[in-house]
Amino acid sequence: MSAEQSLDVIRSEFIEKTGLISQAEGLPRIAGRVFGMLIFDGDMVSFSDLATGLQVSRASISTSIRILEERGLVKRMTKPGERQDYFQLAPNPYATMLTGIQKRTLATRSEIADTISKLPANASAADRLAAYADFYASLDSAIKLALDELDAPTTSKSGQHPAASKDLSDDR
Repeated sequence: MSAEQSLDVIRSEFIEKTGLISQAEGLPRIAGRVFGMLIFDGDMVSFSDLATGLQVSRASISTSIRILEERGLVKRMTKPGERQDYFQLAPNPYATMLTGIQKRTLATRSEIADTISKLPANASAADRLAAYADFYASLDSAIKLALDELDAPTTSKSGQHPAASKDLSDDR
């Protein structure tokens, strides 16, 4: 197997894995595959190239792109003189993902606190619910740390990078 064929296999496997990861997170698998392709390739990709490259219908691409745009993970682009849309990773998609998780975590913690506030003073469930709320408080703290790391100047936080050399050698 040549190096180029090997890279194609690695790319294909990554795209499929990203689809499965996204599906486990509640997104459509195809949306995850689109996201994976944009991450791996790092280029602006046309709507039709997404459909062809992922071997899925244009309707599936449309639905997936809409979901990814709504979540702030993908940005729609145009090229002068061309009618079709192009897509690329939005700036800092990983912080956007964490912010979404943080919002859901805070909403869950609020729901638990609301339930606790309705309990009678001697309810046996109060301590268990408080521990559950503490879990979400800890999760929120961890997300804040992760967001701080993504915002640190030494961390690459951009989703879309300029085209770079395809040389993957390690010059250490």
